[in-house]
Amino acid sequence: MAKNLDKKGLKSIIGEFDLLFIDIWGVLHNGINLYDQSVEVLNELEKKNIEYILLTNAPRPNDTVINFLNKMGLDNKKCKKVFTSGEAALKYLKSELQNLKFYHIGPPRDFDLFKLLEKNKVKNINESDFLLCTGLFDNFEDDLNFYKKIFKNCTEKKMICTNPDLIVDRGDQTEFCAGSVAKVFEDMGGKVEYFGKPYPLVYNQSADIKNKRILCIGDNLNTDIKGANLQNFSSLFILSGIHKNSKDLNKLLSNHKVRVDYTQSKLLW
Repeated sequence: MAKNLDKKGLKSIIGEFDLLFIDIWGVLHNGINLYDQSVEVLNELEKKNIEYILLTNAPRPNDTVINFLNKMGLDNKKCKKVFTSGEAALKYLKSELQNLKFYHIGPPRDFDLFKLLEKNKVKNINESDFLLCTGLFDNFEDDLNFYKKIFKNCTEKKMICTNPDLIVDRGDQTEFCAGSVAKVFEDMGGKVEYFGKPYPLVYNQSADIKNKRILCIGDNLNTDIKGANLQNFSSLFILSGIHKNSKDLNKLLSNHKVRVDYTQSKLLW
């Protein structure tokens, strides 16, 4: 049974952990504004010299997300804790696939991550050696059936997905993420290599996790919480995120096949 920390706060268990992986979108902000209570948690962690990483499934370089958070008002010390799934994917592409041609699926704004590999980008999907998915095309943000059409004769190619998230809430609006496109490709028989939570590589790349007691904090059961489960880390599930409309927590956890150690309505110290 998950223990709710709404009354006692994160401070009631913080002594049990050496390192925290904290999700950004849905925990630290809603895509538009920072959550003041969450920023206060980061302040308290810094006062106590407790290590934390702001780990996000963003298909962008660390610097791009840092700049975004700076504009929201987050200070530089906290921004230096950012590590993105895009950064993890870029390291892999540069070491393993840098000479192969790829077709990019996603909006132009995502491509800042792959500028060094731009010479390998092709406009015709049939000319590519692999597919690089960072999100959805601007003109087809809501139409997953469109992607079934373009993948029809390409399922023998491998897809690299830089954001395993299926959806995200931007304010009050729910949007599809790259993970939804990748799922379409997988359902058609294609092979996808994911970078980001819940897959182990991104945790190892972002911090030294050896022999540390670790808590993962997030609002996404498929990524934040499943990632904790896969590596036997403890987990704190934020209830006000993308699963906020679910009324039966036990049924929700059962449907997603995950376990949760702690819950909070919002991240509170």
